Amino acid sequence: MASAAKKPSHVQDLAAFLIRHHSHQLRSIALSPDPKLHYPLYVNFAELMDDDPPLAQLVFSQPTEYLRFLDEAALWAHKVVLEDLQGLGKGVKKEFIHVRIDVSGSPLECPETFPSIGRVRVKHRGILLTLKGTVIRSGAIKMYEGERKYMCQKCKHEFLVYPELESRNSIRLPSYCPSQTKACEGTKFAHLEGSISCHDYQEIKIQESTHVLGVGAIPRSIPVILKDDLVDIVKAGDDIIVTGILTAKWSPDLKDVRCDLDPVLVANGIRRTNELKSEIDIPDDVITKFKQFWSDFKDTPLKGRNAILQGICPQIFGLFTVKLAVALTLIGGVQHVDASGTKVRGESHLLLVGDPGTGKSQFLKFAAKLSNRSVITTGLGSTSAGLTVTAVKDGGEWMLEAGALVLADGGLCCIDEFDSMREHDRATIHEAMEQQTISVAKAGLVTTLSTKTIVFGATNPKGQYDPDQSLSVNTALSGPLLSRFDIVLVLLDTKNPEWDGVVSSHILSEGEPDKRKQDENLADIWPFPMLRRYIHFVKGYFKPVLTKEAEIVISSYYQLQRKSATDNAGST
Repeated sequence: MASAAKKPSHVQDLAAFLIRHHSHQLRSIALSPDPKLHYPLYVNFAELMDDDPPLAQLVFSQPTEYLRFLDEAALWAHKVVLEDLQGLGKGVKKEFIHVRIDVSGSPLECPETFPSIGRVRVKHRGILLTLKGTVIRSGAIKMYEGERKYMCQKCKHEFLVYPELESRNSIRLPSYCPSQTKACEGTKFAHLEGSISCHDYQEIKIQESTHVLGVGAIPRSIPVILKDDLVDIVKAGDDIIVTGILTAKWSPDLKDVRCDLDPVLVANGIRRTNELKSEIDIPDDVITKFKQFWSDFKDTPLKGRNAILQGICPQIFGLFTVKLAVALTLIGGVQHVDASGTKVRGESHLLLVGDPGTGKSQFLKFAAKLSNRSVITTGLGSTSAGLTVTAVKDGGEWMLEAGALVLADGGLCCIDEFDSMREHDRATIHEAMEQQTISVAKAGLVTTLSTKTIVFGATNPKGQYDPDQSLSVNTALSGPLLSRFDIVLVLLDTKNPEWDGVVSSHILSEGEPDKRKQDENLADIWPFPMLRRYIHFVKGYFKPVLTKEAEIVISSYYQLQRKSATDNAGST
């Protein structure tokens, strides 16, 4: 009751803050033509903290109440701005404005209020909480009844009653009249006709990113409720940061299943981070170090290249061609879009074909560590639905849940034991590799999802590798699938005694750091974090253009390959 008494002053303070700092947004909302749309008003929490710290503390600690006050304040501020504009004959009155809190750059980015999804506990209930994850499921947009207006039959006081999410959106009336001006205490209330407001409603599910988890940890997920202007702005596979209020919801009534309270986040603001998904912080002094490195090797660039390649999978001796292929695949190429909008992909795909024990899986795991966003899976444990998208039934309706290729959008998808995948499961990734999309038509859901992914596969040959036979015969992979891999490397175990001696001494020297330093002094400047930053730096800052000479070489090589290729109908 005490909070209700303070309400007008808080609403006034918040409205004054919005007019001072967000008058530009308020003007653009007032000038928008549609009066029935729901409009967002973006407020930075750090700005509110600087302006009024006690009020910011109340918004953080009692968000259910104070976010409503902020919405009321936004409507109040809107009316003030509208009066100024209507004097000029402009502006349309709006009924719904929602304040969306952005916590970036504020103290709310600390681990206590920005935990990982797996660390969400009861103590986080009722505060302004921020979570980060990948959307794995996106539900249908529904409509639900929101707040209703009631009138006390004794004193005629009108008040709003909000539905409670915990009790399945049921309306719970107060035990006596909430009027502050009169000591009424009436217990009979009448519902005012035409006072129900309806809202758009969508449920999504977000899962914590797999690359931040330790080995053996199962990624946790949490449902998120989106309302009004937030619906339908994210899709499966998007990386998002969502701010909202943690509450609980009764699990559905199922026979012989205990009814529990499931945690759910009611979203207030969503920020898509797809553009930032591959961002790695590269300080200026590190960029200077990279430039200094290449200036030192200006006359001998191949020696500099070899120094970098020594840092890739250092536990494997030699195989510089494979290490170069891994580095070039991770860096990728340049995407081309012509005038008609047709895209030529810039991502390269790599396939390693080799005998057991040639280090294929080691390369896969190291590449996954180097990439900022990666998914590792094996052929035997992957189905077509697990790689692309799954249609799941939840609460009587069908939803799409993102698979490995969609979750690796903008990163790397490693598939080990490629040969053990079933034939129809392998066929599903054709479109994802070349067109970089996945078209789905399942359970009445027809959509296209983005899979701008590098595919890195490893496979064993079918029996003993026969150099006289074509790659398609040796690997039992179809021509169309092989043609989608830009680099295919064959690793053979040749049983050479001299090579075996060198490799064994290298493996044994791994445990003797002093001896290793003498052999590989160039690798000292390329530790793993530096190598990761370098690959990201090259990927983001360089857009190479082919010279005329390079075009002639590539054209001649392509024609030569076409001449020597066997007549395979699937070859493209």
